[in-house]
Amino acid sequence: MSDDLFAVGRGEDDARPSDEVHPPLAVRMRPRTLDEVRGQRDVLRPGSPLRRLVEGGHGTGQVGPMSAILWGPPGTGKTTLAHLVAQAEGRTFVELSAVTAGVKDVRTVMEKAARDRDLYGRSTVLFLDEIHRFSKAQQDALLPGVENRQVILVAATTENPTFSIIAPLLSRSVLVALTSLTDAEIGEVVDAALADERGLAGAFTLAPDARDHLVRLAGGDARRSLTELEAAAGVALDDLPGGRGYPDASNPAPITLAHVEQALAHAAVRYDRAGDEHYDVASAFIKSMRGSDVDAALHYLARMLEAGEDPRFIARRIVISASEEIAMADPTALQTAVAAMHAVAQIGMPEARLILAQAVVHNCLAPKSNATYTAINAAIADVRAGKAGPVPVHLRGSGHARAARAAGQAHGGYVYAHDEPDSVATQQYLPDALIGADYYHPKPRGFEARMVDRWAWLRSRLRG
Repeated sequence: MSDDLFAVGRGEDDARPSDEVHPPLAVRMRPRTLDEVRGQRDVLRPGSPLRRLVEGGHGTGQVGPMSAILWGPPGTGKTTLAHLVAQAEGRTFVELSAVTAGVKDVRTVMEKAARDRDLYGRSTVLFLDEIHRFSKAQQDALLPGVENRQVILVAATTENPTFSIIAPLLSRSVLVALTSLTDAEIGEVVDAALADERGLAGAFTLAPDARDHLVRLAGGDARRSLTELEAAAGVALDDLPGGRGYPDASNPAPITLAHVEQALAHAAVRYDRAGDEHYDVASAFIKSMRGSDVDAALHYLARMLEAGEDPRFIARRIVISASEEIAMADPTALQTAVAAMHAVAQIGMPEARLILAQAVVHNCLAPKSNATYTAINAAIADVRAGKAGPVPVHLRGSGHARAARAAGQAHGGYVYAHDEPDSVATQQYLPDALIGADYYHPKPRGFEARMVDRWAWLRSRLRG
């Protein structure tokens, strides 16, 4: 809609919204002070480098404001914090995007910043969005200005700076890791937008189930939550009966779950991350991988992702499944799962869905074996039952061996395995109380099928 849906909430016109174009809700609701910032409590604690930078504190002596690299997922406040840094007295704000800017643009900013500092005593805050898209040569162009403090660089990136930003620039900046907002914090953002004069000014109410769905789909992204809310308000406005008039604080329009679903084209997924449904879906997900049903496992994966589940939680479940359900039947499943877990942490959504899906398919199609799972559980059960006893004398550490020899005691004659044929030494390894213990039973499936005969042969050689 080209109309301004929220003009009435500001009291501009009682008949129709004006055709004036206004900034998106996410822009209008951008925090103006640190008190309005949601989340990031750790990096904004009193005395922290980022808070001092925002507040303009230079400390004493020759200590000046540091440049900062803000690393975090989308919607965590990187741009907002850069604007707040620029608000300190005597600062000029310049914004560049690494997508469109080049070395020439950077040098132009540096030259003007140097003039402003020397002639007017003003500092320049250069906000460089998506700095990871800058090449090494482009990042090199930033170094003189940062080192000489011609500019206060505030750079934003969604990628790990260790891999995407040159070391000299990292060493001259404070690295600030931002985290996704919690559901409670996203809820605060939404509630503030509904009531604030800069936002919807009380012209809409949000049903509890619609609020929960909107918060869940935001996935910790404050900007996304406001974009979704604005879209849902537009659908609710279109759904008003004829002749009702445009909503305002005294006669607000309701935003229902159906409005949110229609605006976002996402059906509400029955899934409570803090309740039983969370565990039910996660359990079905794991059991589907165990049962080798690729379609079912992908369904539950999609269900969790669409409900806003943390992809890192899902990745950890896949790693556990690879070891518990597959193990030596296909040792590469654990390698895939661990690689997926690390990749998900670095990349985030929405691309992480592809990585998770690949690992899920690998787990489903791999041959299954719980032999190592049952083996370690049986060993732990014996230990808890008190079946342990002293370590055989010949297996004890060298310090014990020297003490035994000094006391004239025999050390038991440890046999070095590499001196024996096939590097297998026939000798006692288990404590006396556990001689004959039999924990590991390899399954005749996949790679582990090779272990069946090998373990039988090894047992016969080891134990004579």
